[in-house]
Amino acid sequence: MSAPTHIPPHPATRHGVETRLPWWALVLPALAFAALLLVILNPADAQATSGDPAVGRLFEQVQQMVLHQGS
Repeated sequence: MSAPTHIPPHPATRHGVETRLPWWALVLPALAFAALLLVILNPADAQATSGDPAVGRLFEQVQQMVLHQGS
C-alpha cells in the first residue's frame, strides 16, 4: 500500500521587498570611522610619522575643524 505524497504549496512571492537595517548597522561603522579619524588626526602621532611638516599642519587644521564642529 503506498502513501499519498503531499506537495507543499509554492511560497508567495513578494514584490517590492523592503529591507530595514537595525540601528547599530549604521551607528557602529560611523563610530569606527570617527575613532580611526581621531587616531589619525592626533597631532603628536601625525607629526612623528610624516616626513613633510605641511602634512602635520594639515592634520592639525582638520582636527581643529572636527573638534570645533563637535562642540
